Amino acid sequence: MSFQDKISALMARPGQDPVAKDDVPWWMKFAGRGVGTFAGFVAMFLGVWVCVTITVANLFAGLWQIFAGFLLVCCEAPCCCMFVEHVQKLADFIEHRPYWNRAAAYGLLALPPLILNFGIFTGFGCGLILLTAVIYGMMALGKKASADEMRQAARAENAVPPTNTRSNLVAHAQPISFTGTPVFDSNV
Repeated sequence: MSFQDKISALMARPGQDPVAKDDVPWWMKFAGRGVGTFAGFVAMFLGVWVCVTITVANLFAGLWQIFAGFLLVCCEAPCCCMFVEHVQKLADFIEHRPYWNRAAAYGLLALPPLILNFGIFTGFGCGLILLTAVIYGMMALGKKASADEMRQAARAENAVPPTNTRSNLVAHAQPISFTGTPVFDSNV
């Protein structure tokens, strides 16, 4: 058993399928979980710090950042929130969603504090949440093709001659005509 298999066995959830169903590298999955967990804790701490300043926008931004950090920790590391009753159900629901859903949810979750109060604490806390969204977005894009496959695809695309050099995007569209340069009359 390799070191990677041992780590994967330790990080596996109960009832999780041992065979991965996607082609995302193992290190990227761990990076998403690790950055997400770290971002959640940092966002909660900095959200409390933002709430200390007594303005309405800062209060709402800090509370939202605390909520976003807690939700991120619940989704990425449910073992840290065992005291909350339905965290495991939420984590299982999020686990079975596609990666782009996670990326969109985390990205949208991080925006309100930045809009309400853009400061160093909200920027750093929500920036880490956005970094988690970027990692999951990259996971959603999938594995890049090999160099040989990309060369073959480029050759195949260039080998097919265009059938119509005047093809239009819209059927029955009239071509744009050029009437020449306008003549200005100086007597008017």
